[in-house]
Amino acid sequence: MRYMATYDLMETIRNTNQWMGATASAMASYPMFAMVPNPAFSWMAAWGEVTERTFQRMVVKPDWGIRTFTCEDGKDHLVNIEPVVERPFGDLLHFNVSGREEQPRKVLLVAPMSGHYSTLLRSTVKSLLVNCEVYITDWHNARDIPVSEGKFDIEDYTLYLVDFLKALGPETHVIAVCQPAPLTLAATAYLAEEDPSAQPRSLTLIGGPIDPNAAATDVTDFGHRVTMGQLEEMMIQRVGFKYPGVGRMVYPGLLQLASFMSMNGERHTGAFVDQIQRVMRGEASDHDAHNRFYDEYLAVMDMPAEFYLSTVERIFKNGEIAANEFVVAGRKVDIGKITTVAVKTVEGAKDDITAPGQCVAALDMLTGLPDDKKASHVEPGAGHYGIFAGKSWRNNIRPLVLDFIDANSGAPKKAATKAKIAAV
Repeated sequence: MRYMATYDLMETIRNTNQWMGATASAMASYPMFAMVPNPAFSWMAAWGEVTERTFQRMVVKPDWGIRTFTCEDGKDHLVNIEPVVERPFGDLLHFNVSGREEQPRKVLLVAPMSGHYSTLLRSTVKSLLVNCEVYITDWHNARDIPVSEGKFDIEDYTLYLVDFLKALGPETHVIAVCQPAPLTLAATAYLAEEDPSAQPRSLTLIGGPIDPNAAATDVTDFGHRVTMGQLEEMMIQRVGFKYPGVGRMVYPGLLQLASFMSMNGERHTGAFVDQIQRVMRGEASDHDAHNRFYDEYLAVMDMPAEFYLSTVERIFKNGEIAANEFVVAGRKVDIGKITTVAVKTVEGAKDDITAPGQCVAALDMLTGLPDDKKASHVEPGAGHYGIFAGKSWRNNIRPLVLDFIDANSGAPKKAATKAKIAAV
């Protein structure tokens, strides 16, 4: 119960700050105070507006905000976000552009389950929607999933990806962003043995920790420094009474957000002080740069405890993917069994979360894949976020990924075995 009480305490603090912001904004905005030439009331109203919005966003899933799309015919077409597969812990969504011919490129974006919603990839989706049929994994907030639905760890995550790929068929091109890269690689290898015809045509791994030990970062150092017992004691709590998932063990999004904010506390504090000043001067708006960024950054979701702990233990501590020792549902997954799926890795030269070297390690593991089906790219000057969103993605990386997809869109030819090569 103490874990449940702690969870409810965090929610109470968040709720209280939201209420305080709303109260300050309402009180300082009374028309009678306009007669008092004191800037304190303007500051109080601005502080209240920014504070209310900040703490309110922490428990609200952002909207995709993709309602229409202008096609080559010059007309705006509605974008319908339709579920293809619905599961308790996550859905497979399709961004269906009404009235547009089906695009030849079928792309599955595998979004990370790392504390933020899949809407973090909104700009990535928009950029691909131009000339692709875009699908995405939409992971659910663990606090909203009843305990009766059972556990969800990295093996379950991998099997979800297997099911999604089977549903989409073999003409799919997969782009895995950050955290799911090693598990997407494992899901492809799982299919290579279980159902080779369901494998995707290509697999692009962007900034993923395939081998976390290939290049140390603060994230990998933390993973090795703390014990699993310490992590479970410090990070895991039970969902409180307010949500449908009451009693479920989770890594709370609010706790992770506090960690994120503390890493760059001075910069975040400055950003909020500047925003209060802009509100006072009447220069702020609902969709200004500050709100666009923080509406997404502050919207966090709880992760199932099993998923968080198994990720740290099996991916970072034990390096099961890197060692090719990963087991799913009692079956060892052999990355070397991938022989027909083209694989490309993308890294950012200034990525301080998944440093260059961690993702490209996947290519050495693909012992059964011909070299002409392997590719890699390191984006100069790009950080972690920049390799899947922003200028670096739009101008440099996206064109390379689409070229890679086009080059591997035909029916794959089976790679020659080593025995046959030797015979020749």
